[in-house]
Amino acid sequence: MHTSIRRSVVVTFVFFVSVVSALFAQSAGSSGTVYGTVTDASGAVVPSASITLENPVSHYAQQTKSDGAGKYQLTNLPLNPYHLTIAAAGFSTISRDVDVRSFVPIILAISLKAGSSTTVVNVDAGDLLENDSTFHTDVDRKLFDRLPLESQSSSLSSLVTLASPGIAADSNGLFHGLGDHASNSFSIDGQPITDQQSKVFSNQIPSNSVQSLEVISGAPPAEYGGKTSVVIQVTTRSGQGVHTPTGAITASYGTFGSATGSVDLSYGGDKWGNFIEVDGLNTGRFLDPPEFVVFHDKGNEVNSFDRFDRQLSPRDSIHVNLGLSRSWFQTPNAYDNLNVQNVVSAGSSANPVIGSVGDADQRSKIVTFNIAPTYTHTIGANSVFNVGAYVRRDAYNYYPSNNPLADLGPIQAQSISQARSLNNVGVHADYSYAKGINNIKAGVFYSQTFLREHDNLGLVNAATNAPCVDGTGSGLPGFTDPSQCDGINSFSNDPSVGGFYNPDLAPYDLTRGGSLYNYFGHTDVKELALYIQDQIKTGNWLFNLGIRGDLYNGLTIARQAEPRLGVAYTIKQTNTVLRVSYARTLETPFNENLVLSSQGCGNNVLNPLLACSPGISPAASNLQPGFRNEFHAGLQQAFGKNLIFSGDYIWKYTHNAFDFSVLGNTPITFPIDWHNSKIPGFALRVDVPNYHSFSAFVIMSSVAARFFPPQSAGAGAAPAQQGSTYPFRIDHDEKFNETTHLQYQFPHKRGPWVGFNWRYDSGLTAGSAPCYNTTDPNSLCQPISTTINGQPAVDLSGFTADQEFEAGLVCNGVKATPYAALPTTCLASQISSKLLSIPAPGTENDDKNPPRIAPRNVFDASIGEDNLFNGVKYRWSLRGTAVNLTNKYALYNFLSTFSGTHYLTPRTFTAELGYHF
Repeated sequence: MHTSIRRSVVVTFVFFVSVVSALFAQSAGSSGTVYGTVTDASGAVVPSASITLENPVSHYAQQTKSDGAGKYQLTNLPLNPYHLTIAAAGFSTISRDVDVRSFVPIILAISLKAGSSTTVVNVDAGDLLENDSTFHTDVDRKLFDRLPLESQSSSLSSLVTLASPGIAADSNGLFHGLGDHASNSFSIDGQPITDQQSKVFSNQIPSNSVQSLEVISGAPPAEYGGKTSVVIQVTTRSGQGVHTPTGAITASYGTFGSATGSVDLSYGGDKWGNFIEVDGLNTGRFLDPPEFVVFHDKGNEVNSFDRFDRQLSPRDSIHVNLGLSRSWFQTPNAYDNLNVQNVVSAGSSANPVIGSVGDADQRSKIVTFNIAPTYTHTIGANSVFNVGAYVRRDAYNYYPSNNPLADLGPIQAQSISQARSLNNVGVHADYSYAKGINNIKAGVFYSQTFLREHDNLGLVNAATNAPCVDGTGSGLPGFTDPSQCDGINSFSNDPSVGGFYNPDLAPYDLTRGGSLYNYFGHTDVKELALYIQDQIKTGNWLFNLGIRGDLYNGLTIARQAEPRLGVAYTIKQTNTVLRVSYARTLETPFNENLVLSSQGCGNNVLNPLLACSPGISPAASNLQPGFRNEFHAGLQQAFGKNLIFSGDYIWKYTHNAFDFSVLGNTPITFPIDWHNSKIPGFALRVDVPNYHSFSAFVIMSSVAARFFPPQSAGAGAAPAQQGSTYPFRIDHDEKFNETTHLQYQFPHKRGPWVGFNWRYDSGLTAGSAPCYNTTDPNSLCQPISTTINGQPAVDLSGFTADQEFEAGLVCNGVKATPYAALPTTCLASQISSKLLSIPAPGTENDDKNPPRIAPRNVFDASIGEDNLFNGVKYRWSLRGTAVNLTNKYALYNFLSTFSGTHYLTPRTFTAELGYHF
């Protein structure tokens, strides 16, 4: 292990041991606490009073009873407004509104009056409103237990996509928040995770360990940095206060042979608690493949999560999160990756033998572990101090086909194996003070990310670096030197005569007997942040004021001061909250393959292997941190006690805007850097919290992603954009999407519940779709426009038959098949597709009217019974889920420079049986 990594791990371990040795509090400082005493009018304590705390919008609820001394405590509360209800036999039920907005515990003494109790909780329009300047969405596990989720292997990402406005859905559990590629961060019980969380990068925390989410899509408060387009605050489940062992054992089976199993257990006392969860998945469709028919797509995953809480004293507590997970999966093949034809012998001769080298068989393995202890100390009645540390590691291994020549494909000329690791070691501390109109929080965060990237690359396309070419200029297999060309059937490809032969690549051409090129890259990214913020609440006004300072020291250096401002005003007469906010943020590059992407273009061998853009200077290839100014304006409106609306309009301006490029038909991607981006849009959400056992929500958004050339850094190229100086819509731009979720609980004693989803996506940009070019300088139709008898036509020679089939192309009524291509040219008026939206001839514009994935409507449903046999202590549950009920045949993307081709999940059915105790 590298010395600096070992030193950081030792420091974190010593911190962990020193805390645990103190005997392993009130809840940890990443959540709220409410406690107090219940008395009667004379001041005598009231034992066994029922206390219920509930958020009527998210449906989060926690219940407890006062003890023999009348004391009660509610811990691990997500920061939200709540409705508190206290009931006791012989006393009138009373209700209070409690706004939990700080880690500082809230002391709430309750005095009951004699009378009759009731179980009715009275909620009014004011309980639905949040006087907050930051647009966000609250989601409790009561919702995602019943929400049909598309991706079993990245269910947390699916949950965020379906329940939060402003999210564009992409393949493999990836989601794009508010027009940016994966510029999202998770804060798990206060631990920041800014690295990418889709299932081709990392293993996510299992969704069954999550108690609630707050998805922040407004201007981020000063405590958040790094990746802030969407910030997902996660509160995990705790065993503290669970006096009887409580848990569940569940198993499911469904389409594609998908089988899951899960065990969770909560147990604890008033001053300690433990929650543990272990689950596993085995499926025949782990990733979203480039074909609707599924093959070579097996995968499995095992997750474990443990949370331990211990209250050492009335003022001190610790909280420890432990996680370990492993996933293994195949890279899905296209038909083009089956029975691959390549050089099988005599590769360096003038007449090499071409034959089948088998099917592509590329695979990946990811192992993730996480250790995160936190210590919390309460100072007086108004202050809380937290200090936490963490060690998190993602180890990613990518394996090529056993015969690397089988990796050859239409979009892949290289074979690669990779072993890379991302070790993140950090310490964070914060101090919270809440009194009167002020809610102040100040903190510091320091992390080191150790990147280690081992790659072995070699050419598997005999034409890519051919010493000789034919009469059309196409590379010929065979030959080892341009001097061997005969000048009759083969011609020199030497650069001195205008050729593209590169002698630096010759030793690594596997079709001519070469070997793999070995690359090792490493760096240590250091990040330091300091912040202070204050939420000032006075009358109907709320002010969020903060400033953050970020110091980034990786392959490049950046320093920035970032003000964060927000104002909200409540109009109580109309139950309206008006809000505006602003944030300046430092945008940092993605860590995955950062070294290879930054340094590869300056390497004579890697530059062509990685398809680096000719417009990028090797001396300036390191990805530079960028900066952003973003503005939000919105409102929240309650209509009675059964409907609430919230919406934001967004403007984001980024200098050095990040995206990523992909290496062939692999999940190996590289961060890239564009000159700038402009992202306007809106996000809306409507909730029906509960109306006679019926609840619903609707989210809608429209977010443009306008990026401006040139590509200024990073491996991989976007050829269509490199020759342009005009803006273009990047591949995660989407005009409109919406999700409608309906849920009904039958009122009978043993009645089931039903859930229904409708998701509409207008379609991501598809820049590789064929279309007819025009004289418009902002039109870069791919591949090449031509004419037939003077009429506009499209040259399809750049596509394979299977790629035409994947795009659903039809020419004059003839459909492409995986093995039968369309005519080489097709009249632009006769080309069509049900999977792509192709602009009419002469109307394509990369900014205003680009080709797109066709719009799609996808319907999902679930039905379940939570207590099949009406048990009291032990319960059996049964749940059925159907995803893509109509078996919609649709794409996420097509031949994207940034992510390839992927299909939506076909219709799947899953049945789950659970035992709860």
